[in-house]
Amino acid sequence: MTTTEGQLRIIRTFKAPRHLLFKVWTETEHLSKWWGPKGSTLHVAKHELKPQGLFHYRLTNPDGHQMWAKFIYREIDAPEKLVFLNCFSDEEGNTVPAPFGPEFVDFPLEVNHDISFAEADGGTTLTITVGPHNATPKQQAFYQSMFESMRQGFDGSFDELDGYLEELQ
Repeated sequence: MTTTEGQLRIIRTFKAPRHLLFKVWTETEHLSKWWGPKGSTLHVAKHELKPQGLFHYRLTNPDGHQMWAKFIYREIDAPEKLVFLNCFSDEEGNTVPAPFGPEFVDFPLEVNHDISFAEADGGTTLTITVGPHNATPKQQAFYQSMFESMRQGFDGSFDELDGYLEELQ
């Protein structure tokens, strides 16, 4: 994990070809198998893989708690790069504040994800750079205070992704 200008950068190598790793990040049937915290289930309401397209989804935790979110795709350059804004949303797809209570009032409404996929010794190195988009200084500071928690969240999702990739090969 590294940080650059208020952004979190995570680099991880997966034992899968680049085209497959890109596919599991961009196709509905694959995203529903691994995206989100361990034990959660993903329901896809809408998925349009195109610039300004929307991936609108609901995560349900094992305790039944539900949360809506969305990606707004900004750049798609298969199989090398994927850029999207990630936002919490309501069931209709409207952007809403983080649904975790008043202590998260300063969490940014939009978070940019810039992901590159590079061939690496029979696998693929994924570099993801994540940071607030159109954030106030207070939102930027709050976001930076969450880096360790976010790293753990990505590690958990990427562990799920590793397991899913093993099933596919």
